[in-house]
Parts: sequence; structure tokens; C-alpha cells
Amino acid sequence: MDHVLDRFIADAHAVVTRYEDAAERVTNIAPLMRRLLDSDRSFLQPDHFRSNPEHYQRNAIHISSDGHLSLFALVWLPGQWTPVHDHGSWGVVGIVQGLLEERSYMAIDGEITGDTGIRLRRGGVILLNPGSVTSFVPNPDHIHMTGVAEGLETCVSLHLYGRNMNSFHTYDVAAGTRHLIDLPHQESR
Repeated sequence: MDHVLDRFIADAHAVVTRYEDAAERVTNIAPLMRRLLDSDRSFLQPDHFRSNPEHYQRNAIHISSDGHLSLFALVWLPGQWTPVHDHGSWGVVGIVQGLLEERSYMAIDGEITGDTGIRLRRGGVILLNPGSVTSFVPNPDHIHMTGVAEGLETCVSLHLYGRNMNSFHTYDVAAGTRHLIDLPHQESR
């Protein structure tokens, strides 16, 4: 691994060890993500820029053996969006290139305790430019969809999660349901 990436991962692990509170973790890791984005980015390999014409592409950069951290480069072609989803974890996101749009959703009835009868309504929108860093904590769920609008350039974003992000809940807003799905990703060589 590259020394810049090694330092980021080591420093993020130190934050996770020091703080149990998700808000404290993202508050302390966000500047680390900004430092990583401000680096020469030599840690990003060609494998991290792989895209897929069918859907956004998740390219693994680092998955900790203890399952406490995972870092992915997500590549978004114009018109590609996630489904409405949550993470079941905290996370910190930084934008390498392009413009990433996040549309938030709120649970009308408060905490979601089951997979049916879920009433969501649209919240705000965040537009993230290159160099931007954002974060989220489960409260109990951070529900949103992200993507790149048609007509814009390809976006590459870095996503650090507080667990091995190999699954998440997707929401069918109209039906009021959610389902846990497995998330595929491309391994880096």
C-alpha cells in the first residue's frame, strides 16, 4: 500500500479505537479524509477507477481484517444512482472528481423497527464537489440515495465506513418496505 493510504488507514483505526461514539468518529475522521483528498492521490490505482455501464461501481481499496473499516472508490457514470438505502454504520465520504448528489429521506414515524409499514418523505439535497467531505451517523438510520445527474461528468468518490460495507437495507418508498441486500464490489489487485 501507498504511505499516504497507510497513514490514513492507521489514523482512522486510531480514531475508532479512541472513540466509541459515531459522531466523534466522523468528526475526527473527516479532516483525515480531507488530508487524503489533498494528497497527490498516488494511492489511487487504475483498478480504483473501474466503472460499469449498468450501475455505479464499488472498487475496494481497503477492508480491515477486523471488520471495523472499509474504504471504497465508487465510480459513478452520468445517470447512475443508488437505490434509497441506509448503511447501518457511520461513514465519511470525500469527492475525488465530479459532482455527487445526495438526496436524504426521513422516517415520518420516527425510528424504524421493522421491514414493513415504513413511511419516508424526502428531505434535503447536498451537492458535493471535488475536495468536499461529508459524513453520516446512524440515527438510527441515515437514509438517502446518491448519484450523478444525466449530462454531468463521471464522479469518483471515496467512502470510508465503520464496518465491512458488504450489505445494506434498500427501501421501496412507495411500498413502505425495506430489504437487506448483499453489496458486490470489485477487489483491487
